[in-house]
Amino acid sequence: MNPTTPSNSTLQAIVNGMDCPNCAKTIQANLVLLPGVEKACVNFASGKLTVSYHPSQVEARVIRDRITEMGYTLDIAPANPTKTLQAQVRGMDCGGCAKTIEASVQQLAGVTEVSVSFASERLNVSYHPHHVREADIIKRVTDLGYTVEQAQEKTPTQKLSQPTTNQHSPKSDLTGWQFWLLTRRGQTVLFSGMGLVLGLIAERLLSLSWIAQGFYIVSLLVAFLPVARAAWIALKLRRADMNLLMTLAAIGAAILNFWFQGALVMFLFALGTTLQTFTLGRTRNAIRDLMDLTPPTATVKRNGQEVSVPVEEIQVGEMLTIRPGQRIALDGIVVSGISAVDQSPITGESVPEEKEKGDRIFAGTLNQTGFLEVQVTHSAKDTTVSRIIHLVEEAQESRAPIQQWVDRFSAIYTPIVLTLAAGIALIPPLVLAQPFNVWIYKALVLLVISCPCALVIATPVSLVSAIGAATRNGVLFKGGNALETAGRLTTLAFDKTGTITQGMPVVQQVYNLEEMKASTVLLIAASLEQQSEHPLAKAIVTAAKAKGMELDTPETLTAIPGKGVWAKFGQSVYGVGNRRLFAEQDIPLSAAGESWVAEIESLGHTPVLVGTRQGLIGAIALADGLRLESIEAVRLLKRIGLKRLVMLTGDRIPVASEIAQQVGMDDYQAELLPEDKLEAIYTLRHKGTVGMVGDGINDTPALAAADVSFAVGNIDVALEAADVVLVGNDLRRLAYAIQLSRRTLKVIQQSIVIALVLNGTFILLGTLGVIGLPMAVLEDMGSSLLVTLNAMRLFNTKSG
Repeated sequence: MNPTTPSNSTLQAIVNGMDCPNCAKTIQANLVLLPGVEKACVNFASGKLTVSYHPSQVEARVIRDRITEMGYTLDIAPANPTKTLQAQVRGMDCGGCAKTIEASVQQLAGVTEVSVSFASERLNVSYHPHHVREADIIKRVTDLGYTVEQAQEKTPTQKLSQPTTNQHSPKSDLTGWQFWLLTRRGQTVLFSGMGLVLGLIAERLLSLSWIAQGFYIVSLLVAFLPVARAAWIALKLRRADMNLLMTLAAIGAAILNFWFQGALVMFLFALGTTLQTFTLGRTRNAIRDLMDLTPPTATVKRNGQEVSVPVEEIQVGEMLTIRPGQRIALDGIVVSGISAVDQSPITGESVPEEKEKGDRIFAGTLNQTGFLEVQVTHSAKDTTVSRIIHLVEEAQESRAPIQQWVDRFSAIYTPIVLTLAAGIALIPPLVLAQPFNVWIYKALVLLVISCPCALVIATPVSLVSAIGAATRNGVLFKGGNALETAGRLTTLAFDKTGTITQGMPVVQQVYNLEEMKASTVLLIAASLEQQSEHPLAKAIVTAAKAKGMELDTPETLTAIPGKGVWAKFGQSVYGVGNRRLFAEQDIPLSAAGESWVAEIESLGHTPVLVGTRQGLIGAIALADGLRLESIEAVRLLKRIGLKRLVMLTGDRIPVASEIAQQVGMDDYQAELLPEDKLEAIYTLRHKGTVGMVGDGINDTPALAAADVSFAVGNIDVALEAADVVLVGNDLRRLAYAIQLSRRTLKVIQQSIVIALVLNGTFILLGTLGVIGLPMAVLEDMGSSLLVTLNAMRLFNTKSG
């Protein structure tokens, strides 16, 4: 797929009437079949449609009509679109904080859409600049007590701008003692804990109860004040989050004169949220590590001189000089030099790749052994690593379908718990004349235990961890929906050309007469074809050089367009080409020659004939060569239990049959047009969840129609074409991607069960009066930490 050219037009609209993500895929698949439509993207969550098309080939009216014919309605995007603010929000304790920010910002006039991801700490706001200023949005968030780091238009070499305020920034990129000593959150835990310990010493060892009570009050207040502020904000927004519940618990403990219990409750709460933030920082830093890959400056040749220039100022077409040990700053093509380049940060490949003239090179990779001159092909903001960062950020902010179930459950669960707590606090004292303090305490215990923090964070934290692990291993998931769907795959369909095969011809077999060696036939053909740019000629030359042959240079050479070439070596004249090259010279094919051609063509291969003026001396069979890893990739997919593997191709049946048999496909369908592939995907989807693997060149409709699509090949095309991108161009990573998806689903399910079982058990114990406030807080924070640590296991999932 080519990038949008200036002559293209873009249609943007909102699609109404979609029931599920499959509706979006159906619309995409149908639109790209229209002549002139270059790209179509439909976001099910927002309903947004974006179509890039050639107005000279198709009118916008035709595109709109195609959608309405499918039963959907359109709202055309307004002429003055909204602006978008993207920023990092520091200081959130749980998913409830994210919802509080969303609710508060949504109240601003002019704000149309707000999303806050607790897992990735990302804020996205769509707003009308004529009604609300960007500064007003940032101020609203900082007034809530959080730190905002605005995400300016940036390249991987540029860091986020300085925070607009310094309060409550967790600085999750710090490690060890630095985190606990240099951050407000860490200091709160240390001072609160210190007051608690000093109080215990005064009470238990020195018997100074009044001094102990003073230390307990100090300990409680240190941890209580930031929580109380957040609770007050939540209350104004009519939200019942964990901060409000903890504030009520602390106030209740103080009223009941339980100072030690109140201090212990607030200390445990501060410790739990801080540990959770510290733990999550590891996965959040995965993107920052990517951003640190590329150097801020590069050495450029200008006016014959080498000068160091900021990467943002380097233009496409300029020449970089890269010495051993330097990181490559921009994408480009090697113009001169040979070197081994470590591409593991981008592709996940641990073995350095040899680069020479004409090879492509990526920003963020490490030049190891030689000197290279590289012509820049992409500016700093358009490099491959920049695009990967952008897509990973979007993926980490996305919501998997299972999260929608959790949200619906929480919406019902929280009001029920609040009602139950009110009943416990009021009914026994008012109806049964029980003491208020006993039942209020039990109600507070129930409120603390019942907070669904662990349940709410189970899915987003797992997604962030899994997407981070995949990115490090050369697999890029574009969202939670793709990750979840890949874990349920039952059928995987493959395009052939460029996916199972290399997409270029390869010598399969050399036929020869008894008096002529096969190696001689190949040497003659390669010597004649060494100056040709034809793909078949290049394949023959490559095969000869791979065998270590030294090619001869012909004395004279005559090319016959569309037929082949004749050349003279000493007293001998040789020809290489198709049947017509020899027919025009009235050179008949011998019985052996006819047999060779029949056999080659019966296999679906292309014959190249080699002969003299007297007749044929041999023939070479060429066909699209298999990827080296294709057979191993299929074997791995079968080993992980994928039920059905199908190859879809427009090639002839004999070719398809041979390729499918070689790689071990369960089935194949041949001689398919693009619309036939689309229909095949629809048919397969009736039998289960279907994935499609392609290179994004001529299989875009089928990729769009599948439940989840995988792209391999040219990374520029792949990044645009599919839901999952195999960045390292290695089919074997399909098995890793599917296994990681399955493991992620299991971890999410485990975490949800952990949260529900622990909550249910402790709610029962709290209602019976078996446990008190400290144990309630320990359960709530413990379950959240347990869910977080369980999700963090995904971050260490490695390929192979």
